[in-house]
Amino acid sequence: MSMKPISLPSPRPLLSRTGWAAFLVALIIVCAVAPALNLWVSEGSVFYLSDYGVGLVGRIMCYAICALAMDLIWGFTGILSLGHGLFFALGGYAMGMYLMRQIGLDGNYKSALPDFMVFLDWKELPWHWTFSDSFVATLFLVIAVPGLVAFVFGYFAFRSRIKGVYFSIITQAMMGIPVDRDRSFRFIVTGHSGLS
Repeated sequence: MSMKPISLPSPRPLLSRTGWAAFLVALIIVCAVAPALNLWVSEGSVFYLSDYGVGLVGRIMCYAICALAMDLIWGFTGILSLGHGLFFALGGYAMGMYLMRQIGLDGNYKSALPDFMVFLDWKELPWHWTFSDSFVATLFLVIAVPGLVAFVFGYFAFRSRIKGVYFSIITQAMMGIPVDRDRSFRFIVTGHSGLS
């Protein structure tokens, strides 16, 4: 008995040429024009974008990244992952560590340590804050740490061929464990206080 070859449809491009052009224009507007309207346009101008507006654009872009991740895994592959919040939080925490270090001596306690560390009576930075003063290292960690956690989880989940509702339950549990155990890791994440 011979097997008949299966013909697969040819892959379609993600976006058309016009779609990519529109995407690049929108990306340039968000990444370059919005901050420029805040920095170089006078406050009295109709084109001025306030600090609040820049922060709002940044927040909307963060949510867009999260929505895009959900669309890629659920929309294109049909896999419902309820654990994306963990990856988003790991990247956000790494960037938050960098931002806390940039406050420096301008904080409430006028210390080289972030304010919450002074409040908790810490004398030195923990080991995992080593690279938090470098923007380039932080950008690497924002991608590498969630990527490494996703790789390890994905390796074991897909190697075991977990799918359907079981995959959703396991991803939700994966996200719930760090949330539930933040007090156990107080030396790393300072418990419920976070980076405040």
